[in-house]
Parts: sequence; C-alpha cells; structure tokens
Amino acid sequence: MSNNSSIMNRLPLFIILLLLISIVVYIQWPDEEQAQAEYQRIVSVKVTTAKLNEFRDSIEAIGTTRANEKVFITTKYADLVEKISFNDGELVKKGDVLVRLNNQEELAKVSELEANLSESVAQLKRFQDLLSSKATSKSIVDQQEAKTKAIAAQLRSARTRVNDSIIKAPFDGILGFRDVSVGSYIDAGSVITSLDDLSVIKVDFDLPERFLPTIKLGQSITALSSAYKGQEFIGKISSIDTRINPITRSLKVRAVIPNENLALRPGMLLNIELVRQVETLLQLPESSIIPIEDKHYVFVILDSEQDKIAMRKSVTIGRRLPGVVEIVDGVTQQELIVIEGALKLRDGTKVKIINQLESPIVEGEVK
Repeated sequence: MSNNSSIMNRLPLFIILLLLISIVVYIQWPDEEQAQAEYQRIVSVKVTTAKLNEFRDSIEAIGTTRANEKVFITTKYADLVEKISFNDGELVKKGDVLVRLNNQEELAKVSELEANLSESVAQLKRFQDLLSSKATSKSIVDQQEAKTKAIAAQLRSARTRVNDSIIKAPFDGILGFRDVSVGSYIDAGSVITSLDDLSVIKVDFDLPERFLPTIKLGQSITALSSAYKGQEFIGKISSIDTRINPITRSLKVRAVIPNENLALRPGMLLNIELVRQVETLLQLPESSIIPIEDKHYVFVILDSEQDKIAMRKSVTIGRRLPGVVEIVDGVTQQELIVIEGALKLRDGTKVKIINQLESPIVEGEVK
C-alpha cells in the first residue's frame, strides 16, 4: 500500500519533467528546421549571357533536281548499227561521234548524184555558150538549168541522209547506258542512249504564296542532300513561275546550282534553305525564357553581400529560331541569365553557379 502511495506521489514530478523536455524541443526545433530550409534554398543553376549573333530569316522547302539539259539520243532512219564509239557513263563533247549506221547505200547515192550534177553543169555551160552565139534557144538553157538545180537538191538531200547516219552528241554532257549493239537493226526513233548536261543542276521547289513578295531572281539558296552529310551546295534562284497553283496555293521556283564535280545527279531530293534576311540581333537560349500568360520573364543573377541571388525580370522577345530567341528589350549583355534550374527559383532565392562561361564578361564589353 505504501509502494502505491509512493508512486502516486512521484507521478506529478514525471509529468512536470516531460513537459519541460517538450518545451525545450519545441523551442529548439524551429531553429533547426529554419536552418535546414535556408540550406535547401541554395539552388544550383547554369547561366549564360545574351549575345549578339547572326539571325537568319529563312524559308525551308524540299526540291527535286534535274539536269541543265537532257535528251534521248535517237535515230531518224531505220538501219543497221555499224559502229559504236562510246561507253556507258562517258563524258563527251559537243560534236563527238557516238554511233555510225550502215550508210553504204546512201554513200553510193551521193556518188551517183555528184557525177550527174557534174555532167549537168557541164551541159548547162555548153548550152549557155551556144545561146551567146545564138545557136540555141533560151528555153533549152532554162530547162537544163532547172535540171541542174534539181540534181543539186537531190545531192543535198542524199548528203543530209549520210550525215544523219552518223549520230553525234548535241552538247557537252555525260552519257547514260547504251541500249544498242553493233550489228543490231534499229527503227527510226529508237533510243540509243541518254545524254545529260550536269555542269549545272536545276532544282525545282514550291513555296507558299505568302512568300511571293520576299523572293526575287538571283537570291541565294543553300541545299543539303542526304547523300552528302554536312555538305552544303550553294545556288541562286533562276526563275519564278508566273502563276500560283490554285489548288495548293503555292508558287513554283527554280534555282541553279554549279556542279563542276558532278556530285549532284538528276532526281535527287534536296532540302532547300532560302535566306531572306540576315541580321545581327541580341539572342538568348530558348530554355532561359519563362512564359507566364502573355508575358515572358528570365531570372538574372545578382550579387548580394555574401551570396548570389536570383531575381525575375520581364523581357520582350521577338522572332524565334530552333533553340534561340531574339531579345528586343529587358536584359543587357553583361547580365548573367539562368538557363537551367529556373523552375526552382523565386525572387531572392540564393543560387550557386555550376557552369563555366565560355569567356568572362568585361564591364562595357560588347560582343
């Protein structure tokens, strides 16, 4: 009984002791949590500065290449192939002989007509001499003259046929595959091979009609091909269609690209960039811009007494390109702008810069 009474007497002392411990913990706890919270508000960020760079206002399109000149080599007459003077893919000059057809019959006809013409001319001369001495009539001389002209016309036709049996390159270019063989009989109009002038490549592409006022003849273009990674082909606009396609509302444009090394071939797909204007503008990475409703902000880094803090600042942006934005107003080239970690920031948040700028910013320096 006395033990129970002793415990009951000590119970208020235990309760008082627990209350004192609780009060001490309560008083100390906010200071520790506050210190921890202050430690957590130091945010690691990456920064950069606004820079003056070229801003290329360009249009992109897809075009298909075609040869500067192209033709299928054919024959006007049906005959046997006597000789072939080219190989597949050979470079030829204008006037080079490609194929000779069997022209023995035509050559014989030319020889016969040359002999007839020589005899007719001699006979005409004799008649003219007789006419001068009044030994013959004017009508006989006229008949002989007409006969001579007819033979001369037949001779010209026969020589033309002989020339047509020798097939030549109409312009400088590169030949395609050979489709005939020596000794084969080909009909009139049969294709012997193809010939392309690849010294200059034409590329046709379509642009939306809204760009019509901003394009002109001689304007520069840059073309890229998947066959040549990273290699640019520079050309210029050579012609603009006079009509807008009423279905697609697009305008057909043709450009020419020098092709001295024959890297480009007809039928290739090219990605076209048409530069309308190049300006030097103040730019920031797109990741630094924070859109809120219809306004745009960035976080700039300021130096306090001991720490660096972030402050939100309103900016006016202009045009965009992939990854970059034009800055019209709001920041200078000397200010440090947060490009990574901005979503964790509030005004006055302490920050730690974890990246190294490409070059130090000097007060008053303009890049």
